[in-house]
Amino acid sequence: MTIKEFNQLSTEDAKAEIFKCCGCTYWATKLVDNRPFASSDDLKVTSDTVWISAEEKDWKEAFTHHPKIGDVKSLEKKFATKEWASAEQSGVGGASVDVLNELAAGNSEYEKKFGYIFIVCATGKSAQEMLELLKKRLPNSPEAELKIAAREQNKITHLRIDKLFS
Repeated sequence: MTIKEFNQLSTEDAKAEIFKCCGCTYWATKLVDNRPFASSDDLKVTSDTVWISAEEKDWKEAFTHHPKIGDVKSLEKKFATKEWASAEQSGVGGASVDVLNELAAGNSEYEKKFGYIFIVCATGKSAQEMLELLKKRLPNSPEAELKIAAREQNKITHLRIDKLFS
């Protein structure tokens, strides 16, 4: 899709398309309301402004639209962007059973502590690298971790905007 085509979509169709990039209703609505965009870079600038202005509940909504790192089965069942998410998590593909088990255990511990899944921009990272990041972030306070997770979500959103308009 081109940015021009996106600008010309109905409100509902535009929301559906942009929602693939970030599963946050507030964010998608605000972006669609800010059309037209001159370029995808222009859209990303607005995206950043909207994302920063979002509330905690909005960020957490976006987090629910991601599979757990390494949980390929959930990609198949739940996510409209499963091809994107699967490619983003391709570093998990060659991981050892031990690393995958540690990721699963770490994901569970993280979710119990923070109330949402571990969010990391997985593109270009191996399973071992993601596991190390998970372990490093587990001791964070809930407030600090939420800000980190929101920044990671924003990185993912930028990558998905590029995919949507490629």
